[in-house]
Amino acid sequence: MEEQVTDIIESKYNQFIERVAATKLVWGLKSKTGWANSESAEDEKVGVIPFWSERAYAKICARDDWKSYSPTEVPLANFLEDWCIGMAENETLVGTNWDANMLGKEADALEVVLDILNRLKAINSTIKFTNYSSIDEFITDISEE
Repeated sequence: MEEQVTDIIESKYNQFIERVAATKLVWGLKSKTGWANSESAEDEKVGVIPFWSERAYAKICARDDWKSYSPTEVPLANFLEDWCIGMAENETLVGTNWDANMLGKEADALEVVLDILNRLKAINSTIKFTNYSSIDEFITDISEE
């Protein structure tokens, strides 16, 4: 059973990486008070901010404690440069494609950045960054940290 859950979580993570690289958008849940966040299932001292590859997936999680939140798009470059870099500095994890049961991968923010950048390279996609002239420069910068 545990192995099946791990496989599902990995599959949803890979779907997240592929889809956001293709659409160049991620989705979060936002309310008047800010963005939806949680504590890690592994360690309650660690924060997690969930993001989804599809608006519909985010909308499914806008219930219970997050019922006042709405799916809100974040351009991929902004997500990578601002969100993920800031989350890495704060040691906050990225939750990817959580389902209605809040089941999904909690990943290191820089791991998510590298996986997305490598996927963009693999599909020969370009993206305009504010702080980097290319995907390769961004990868090199992160790999040096």
